[in-house]
Amino acid sequence: MIYTKTGDDGTTSLVGGSRVRKDDKRVEAYGTVDELNSYIGLLAELFRPQSDGFYDELKAIQHNLFTLQTLLATEDEQIYARLPQLPLEEIQTIERQIDTITDRLPVLRNFVIAGGNISGSVCHVCRTVCRRAERCVVSLARETHVDEVILRYLNRLSDYLFVLARYAVVSDGKKEDLYIS
Repeated sequence: MIYTKTGDDGTTSLVGGSRVRKDDKRVEAYGTVDELNSYIGLLAELFRPQSDGFYDELKAIQHNLFTLQTLLATEDEQIYARLPQLPLEEIQTIERQIDTITDRLPVLRNFVIAGGNISGSVCHVCRTVCRRAERCVVSLARETHVDEVILRYLNRLSDYLFVLARYAVVSDGKKEDLYIS
């Protein structure tokens, strides 16, 4: 059964069973990561027809985001310690991917205005949702312990999504819309 009616009072269960209000900072953090994960699923489908490997990278990112969501949804330290953790190597993987993509792009000297094509635009939506998720996690971290790997991963992921947006536009033969003040 998909509906339990237990959330009708404005509360939800965390991993481990404790209940919190649906506007709790923890729920906002993992909920925003969930939203990001959904948008990245859309982005992955846009890249699926291409043979450049981005589909597989994005699917791997979705799996990492599920790990983050689970960790963020867990306040009990004993349960948290038993959960799969996000290895530091995942940040290094994203950094290598950023470097590989950046090497294929023209040097950037201005701000980029979101757009250019559908894939690039969706990358920018993902990037901005990722930044919001990062802000939510920073806010949560002021109240409770949050593993620094989570913050670093989200920060690096937004950089990845930015360069992927640029690549999506440039590789499509389109011109980037640059903000020139």
